[in-house]
Amino acid sequence: MENANGIVPSVGGGPISDHAVPVAMKASVHAFDEAVQAVRAGEFDVDAASDQLISLLTEKELLGLLDGDSPRRLLPFIPALLGRRPFVAGAVSRLGIPGIRFSDGARGVVIGAATAFPVTMARAATWDPALEERVGAAIGAETRARGANYSASVCVNLLRHPAWGRAQECYGEDPVLVGQMGSALTRGVRVHTMACVKHFALNSMENERFEVDVAVDDHALHEVYLPHFKAVVDAGADSVMSAYNKVRGEYMDVNRALLTDVLRDEWGFTGFVTSDWVFGTHDAVGSLQAGMDIEMPLRMLRARALPAALRRGELDRATVVQAAHRILRTSVLHAATREKQEPKVTVIASAEHRALALQAAAESIVLLKNDAVGEAPLLPLAPGTRRLAVIGRLADEANLGDHGSSRVRPPSTVSPLQGLREAFPDAQITTDNGTNESAAAELAAQAETAVVVVGLDQHDEGESVVTGGVDVGVLGRAFNSGLSRRLFIGLAHLAARFVRGGDRSSLELRPSDASLIRAVTEANPRTVVVLVGGSAILTEEWRDRVPALVLAWYGGMEGGHALASMLTGDIEPGGRLPFVIPRDVAHLPPFDSAAKAVVYDDKWGQRHLDGQGIAPAFPLGFGLGYTTMTHELLDHTFTESGGTARVLVTNTGDRDGSTVVQLYAADLSAGHPVAQLVGFQKVTVPRGESTTVQIGLDAGPTLQRDPSTRQWHPRAGDWALIVAQHSPSHWTGAVPLRTADG
Repeated sequence: MENANGIVPSVGGGPISDHAVPVAMKASVHAFDEAVQAVRAGEFDVDAASDQLISLLTEKELLGLLDGDSPRRLLPFIPALLGRRPFVAGAVSRLGIPGIRFSDGARGVVIGAATAFPVTMARAATWDPALEERVGAAIGAETRARGANYSASVCVNLLRHPAWGRAQECYGEDPVLVGQMGSALTRGVRVHTMACVKHFALNSMENERFEVDVAVDDHALHEVYLPHFKAVVDAGADSVMSAYNKVRGEYMDVNRALLTDVLRDEWGFTGFVTSDWVFGTHDAVGSLQAGMDIEMPLRMLRARALPAALRRGELDRATVVQAAHRILRTSVLHAATREKQEPKVTVIASAEHRALALQAAAESIVLLKNDAVGEAPLLPLAPGTRRLAVIGRLADEANLGDHGSSRVRPPSTVSPLQGLREAFPDAQITTDNGTNESAAAELAAQAETAVVVVGLDQHDEGESVVTGGVDVGVLGRAFNSGLSRRLFIGLAHLAARFVRGGDRSSLELRPSDASLIRAVTEANPRTVVVLVGGSAILTEEWRDRVPALVLAWYGGMEGGHALASMLTGDIEPGGRLPFVIPRDVAHLPPFDSAAKAVVYDDKWGQRHLDGQGIAPAFPLGFGLGYTTMTHELLDHTFTESGGTARVLVTNTGDRDGSTVVQLYAADLSAGHPVAQLVGFQKVTVPRGESTTVQIGLDAGPTLQRDPSTRQWHPRAGDWALIVAQHSPSHWTGAVPLRTADG
């Protein structure tokens, strides 16, 4: 079986000893580069080249490939160092082996100043894999320009519940959408750097991410929580990062069932696996035997344990060599196939990348409501607007997202207020942070239109710092008990007081924000509410008062310009929800941020509501535009391996616009049919015109896996297909899914 690069891997990704090697490689500082050149020229097979490099390593150098190069004393300085330089693992200067040069990068490069793109969830709302691939290429280029060769930018954990603190780093709740968007980012990143997909697997809560044990049956595991990981692996991911949590009682770094049996043996993954940082390795030897190749980012457990384990025979040298081979094979292959032209530092936050950040932000914005005020919908704002009030604590904030490991520091940012001031240079724009509701309401009453910007920030959601329950014993024997342990945990709790982050305590707005909305709408019925955040925000308490409602996400460095362009109608509101917004949190599965054990099943998000027959506030895939569109399914083909559908899209409105054509399948024999997204495509249509689009259909959601044979078969039932502009509330007009030839 060939991998994504068209190269036949060795069985299990391990070294093969009988490769024909024309000339033995010699030890020199040029050895790695010579291996790369030989593979590029077709003189060496990549496995043979990797074996040659391994043969030149001393035992210390060989073991050094399996963990980070930095000493553990740097642990307290990781947050500062992460933003200054790549973290390196497995560099061997004697042979010119560069090692894994790590940078985070879900919304841009974290090293130095860089382009801050909208957060991953915002980009998911574009429903545009082609655009996401361009974003990936830009992130990869900036990563390489900063001296890194490895980007941990591809987060495809499924949004099981919107209270998850790191929801902003994922692509939403649907496996097909997550898989396509994550695959697109992977393809883009790999042009310049190795792409790492994370966090494998079932990592969808933050506060107890270090300890929680996830119970899951085979059906939900393989058919809900893993398909998008496999899609990204199939797209060419070079590396997988294992998660902190346990699955079925085993921490992921020692979970051979997933790291080897599924990832490598069933899926054919030939790259290497790294741990999540610091506390993601629990057993130096056991993790290596399970299939976790590199302990990141410091020399900790493995540096202490592996040499002795080898001497005592507790660890086979073949296991060490196998991991080393996977690391070097992937590194050599990537260096031989990546873009030859080295990006210049000037590419970082360049005009081209800023323009791309603006486009991604603009296409992500979701218009949730746009009622008429007088004779016309409130949006877009009239070009001749002369008095505008911009109100709210987030109106003049950059607010790029959480302040954890994915934080990007751009050279400049544009707030909503700045964006609107530039869009209306001749208008009188007044502003108030909303602390004094009476003053804000008075300001709103004097304006033609009020724009209220409220929502979340890094204190409401995001990556959490270490909690008291984490196993700090990995830092050394001194931390197993006593003063050192208590001191470390105390410092962690102290840090958490200043940057709380973590899982959300509520899906509602802050009470002060909701109260401000009521006060402003009472003073001025022409009020637009702009929500900022990384996931679902409930709106039931105040939505009826508001004629126009916009979800603008954490929009990146150009977010203010994008929002202004959408509000003025310069661009179409092109975003569609990558998750459902319920009317009540009780309509979702329970979420306990302090749980030590949870059960993940196949009932979550839109599917949970569908199965209960509950109508949401806004369904998966929902979003309004400034024009109107119709979709007509012309024909389709469908088999167990997928299919295609032809859809006629007509713009029936009076301006050019875009839409996301969505195709859903469901078993209509169920009491409450549960919609399964099987295909989508974003399309732009000029006013009054029609176009026919052909859309690929993913059979995965209609199949089930037999645990004993690992074979996939069609689910039983009366399956139908429907084209829609969001997850359907009815199935009128649906056609049989499986065609006569399928």
